Amino acid sequence: MSQESAGHATTTNHARSSPALLGGVSGYAIILALLVVSYGLCAAQRETNPSPWAFLVILVTVAVVFRVTGAPAMVQHVAWVILSVAGIATIVAALLGASGHVLDILFSAASMTALLAAPVAIIGHQVKRRGLNLEALLAAVTAYVLVGLFFTFVFNLISLVVPEPMFDGPDGDSLANQLFFSFTTLTTTGYGNLVPVDAIPQAVAVAEAITGQLFLITAVARIMRGAGPAAAPAASPKESS
Repeated sequence: MSQESAGHATTTNHARSSPALLGGVSGYAIILALLVVSYGLCAAQRETNPSPWAFLVILVTVAVVFRVTGAPAMVQHVAWVILSVAGIATIVAALLGASGHVLDILFSAASMTALLAAPVAIIGHQVKRRGLNLEALLAAVTAYVLVGLFFTFVFNLISLVVPEPMFDGPDGDSLANQLFFSFTTLTTTGYGNLVPVDAIPQAVAVAEAITGQLFLITAVARIMRGAGPAAAPAASPKESS
C-alpha cells in the first residue's frame, strides 16, 4: 500500500471515529443528560418567566439531537446558525440582566419550537431502523421526555399571554408547576393538585394526555417489532426456478 493510500485510509478512519461520541447509545445518553439539566433548571423556576439558562441548554440539546439523528447537512448548518445566534443573544441578555414580558414570551415560544423539532427528528430517525437494542430504548425515552417539555412550554406560553391564572389553587402559576402538571398529564397520573381553569389550557391538557397514550402505544409497537424475528429474505427468481 502506498503512503498516499495509507494516509487516505487514516483520514477516513479518523472521520468515521470522530463523531462516534455523538452517535448511537452515547449520543442519546448525552441528550438525556442535557434533558435532566433542562428539567432541573425549569423545576427551580418559581415564576412564570422561563429561565434563559434553561433555554440555552435546550438549544444545545436540539443541536445534539440533529447531529445524533443524522439530519441532512444543510439542515444541520442552518440549525447551527440559528441556534448559535439565539444562544449568543441569550447569553448577552442574561449577563446584562435584560428582562421583560415580551422577552419572556420570546424565550417561551422559542423553547416550544425547539422542543417540537427535536422529538420529530428522533422519531423520523428511529422509524427507519430495525432491531431492539439500547439505542432504540434510549431514543424512545428521550423523545417522550422531549414531548413533556414541549407541552410544558405550551402551558408556559399560554400563561404569559392570557392574563387569567392558569391553575385553580393556592400554588399559583410558575414554570415549575407547569412542568409538574405537564408530565403528570402526559403520563395520565393526574394528582389533581393543579387544575387548569381556562378552556385553552384544558384543551391542551386533553391533547397532551392523548399524545402521551399514543406515544406509548407506538413506542411499544416499535420495540416489539424490533424484538420480533427478522423476516427471511425473499428467494431470487433463479433460486425459485
